[in-house]
Amino acid sequence: MPPLHSLPSSSAPPPSQRGAAPVPLLLAALVFLASLVLTYMVAENTRRSAKSELESTFDYRARDLETVLSRRMAVYEQVLRGARGFLRGSVDVSRADFANYYDVLRLNERFPGIEALGVASIIPRDRLDAHVAAVRAEGYPGYDVTPAGTRDVYTAITHIQPFTERNRRAFGYDMFSEPVRRAAMEAARDTGRAAASGKVTLIQEGNHAEQSGFLMYLPVYRAGQPRATREERRAAIVGWVYAPFRMNDLMEGLGGEQAGDLDVDVHDGRQPRADTLLYHSQAPRPAGQAPLFTYTAAMETAGRPWTLVVRSSPAFEATLERRPSLALALTGIGLGLLLSLVIWLLASERRRALQLAGRMTLELRESWERIDAERRRIRVILRNAYDAFIAVDADGRVTDWNVQACKLFGWREDEALGRDVIELLVPPARREHERACLAHFARSGECAMLAGPTEYEAIDRHGESIPVEIAITPLPGEHGHGITAFIRDIRPRKETEARERLRQQRLDEARGALLRSQKLEAVGQLTGGVAHDFNNILHIIGANVQLMLRNEETGRKRLVSIMDAVERGRKLVSQLLAFARRQPLHPSVVNLAHMIERMDTLLHRAAGDTIAIRFDIAPGLWNALVDPNQLENVLLNLVINARDAMDGQGSITITLGNLTVLPTDVLADTGIRPGEFVTVAVRDTGSGMPPEVMERAFEPFFTTKPEGKGTGLGLAGAHGFAKQSGGHIRLASTQGEGTTVTLYLPRALQETPDPMFMPVAH
Repeated sequence: MPPLHSLPSSSAPPPSQRGAAPVPLLLAALVFLASLVLTYMVAENTRRSAKSELESTFDYRARDLETVLSRRMAVYEQVLRGARGFLRGSVDVSRADFANYYDVLRLNERFPGIEALGVASIIPRDRLDAHVAAVRAEGYPGYDVTPAGTRDVYTAITHIQPFTERNRRAFGYDMFSEPVRRAAMEAARDTGRAAASGKVTLIQEGNHAEQSGFLMYLPVYRAGQPRATREERRAAIVGWVYAPFRMNDLMEGLGGEQAGDLDVDVHDGRQPRADTLLYHSQAPRPAGQAPLFTYTAAMETAGRPWTLVVRSSPAFEATLERRPSLALALTGIGLGLLLSLVIWLLASERRRALQLAGRMTLELRESWERIDAERRRIRVILRNAYDAFIAVDADGRVTDWNVQACKLFGWREDEALGRDVIELLVPPARREHERACLAHFARSGECAMLAGPTEYEAIDRHGESIPVEIAITPLPGEHGHGITAFIRDIRPRKETEARERLRQQRLDEARGALLRSQKLEAVGQLTGGVAHDFNNILHIIGANVQLMLRNEETGRKRLVSIMDAVERGRKLVSQLLAFARRQPLHPSVVNLAHMIERMDTLLHRAAGDTIAIRFDIAPGLWNALVDPNQLENVLLNLVINARDAMDGQGSITITLGNLTVLPTDVLADTGIRPGEFVTVAVRDTGSGMPPEVMERAFEPFFTTKPEGKGTGLGLAGAHGFAKQSGGHIRLASTQGEGTTVTLYLPRALQETPDPMFMPVAH
């Protein structure tokens, strides 16, 4: 037997087992390390995606804030322009009228931030005492021009609304005496444009809760005085319209419901410093913690440079969801531990290891499904955004295309993805230029459109032009800079602007028609008085001539000539009375179709054999309430005028129709009262009238015919007849195409016309 000490110990494992024991632990450690690396990569990728999305949202919000602020200041400049228009080149408007104008504007309700609306008047040194005495006499005993002292030029706030306790502090203040305000006033005076001052403390501020502020000025030049050069503008200046602003009140509400997401600083000038700070809205932030995102933009407000600095607030940065990354990390660590445990158990218990591996695989699949669901959620948000969303890589190929982009441009997502964005959206004439710009942007990341939303003309699938507003953000990549763009369809806004321009044009036309009507009314009153006096004289002459004809035979031919002259004078008087609306009318119910039928032969004879007359009578024509004899004279004059305008060649069309004018119709805007009318339109194919002739067509004694060929009372008499009958007359003409004169005659509600104008039975 061998010695006892040479036998292997029962407690020590065999060598092969001692060497193999660390292998499962080593494999488990390697698997756990690999799972940690994979978990870190997934979590970091998720965090970067969330940060990029949040940065895009911040840039969009910051640019939107810049745009809203610029637009609001443009609106306030228009308010000052409206006040300057109200003054009409003079600052000597009563304070009561200025207060009424302010109340109509309701600035305190519609324009937050404007502290007041006022007028600063220039006061010569020799009239200073008289000016102060005059204002005090109006009921302002405490009025004075402040600050006191002798100066070369005095200005004073002579009008200010609302006239509250705060604004009374500024009443009479000489803003020209303060350097910052004076610089802005001189800039406005010399350029003729609006000018904003630098940072100031308003006179209205009390001792508590003071805010930084600024003022905007617009020069008021003396009416009728030239102002083409700077010297002429300085000579013509009489004062300024101005508005003071408190920055906190002005900025309030600009950010909307999510204003707390942004920390905003507004500085006066290009260099942000503590002494140039106009507005500050920074929320509390832990010490030493820098903002995650910052946006800086240079603005110009009424010629004054501003610097806008926007930072992300802690509340906004809190939306950067870190819990998914933490959940991924914990899940990865847990899965790594499970996988390591599985590997370790494989060495001892295969069945148990397989069960654990199955559960681990299920959990791993669920984890990836959660990650994939999060990615799909982000994609759904972009797909259902209000604006079209497009992403383009550095090569100009489309990588993302949401539902709104499909609706706006007509390309399906599968058709757009991978296509050249220049070929899809850019008009052919601009493609080469935009392709060069895109290549430059891909290399440098610089583009003028990064400054904010930009209006652009894109094309859809069918090549139709679409006005859009585009906001782009650079997307850095391995091979250059790509682009993410939000694109908004601005066709509704353009249509609204076009409708507003059309409405303004119609309003201007209505004002012009009113001025012409007032002019004709004044001339009509004059000619009416002349006509009546002339008619009385003609009656006396006619009566004496008739007596002479009865008693004497000598000179009978001379007296007959006198009677002819009297008759011509009577016709002239009749036309003058028609224009002046003082002729005696005998209105009756008239069927115009029957009257035209009776006048057919007369009208053809007046027009001549070489001119064709056509009639266009609407079925179911209403009866009109007019003087038929006077209407026949007007129609005959219109046909003769049309004949003379065509030089013996052409055609005349007489159109009869029914028309109902509603208060909302375009015709109602031009002065035609609402109601029911029978229209009579006489249209020729003559040479037409130039605008300067149309402006004077209804004036008495105005004619383009040679001397002795017309009195110039035809259209004037027609105008007076239409107005006296309760109707209207309108003139339309195009040079080279012809002229149309339309009479609007009031409808007669009676169905039975005058028997004289019934059709003749054959």
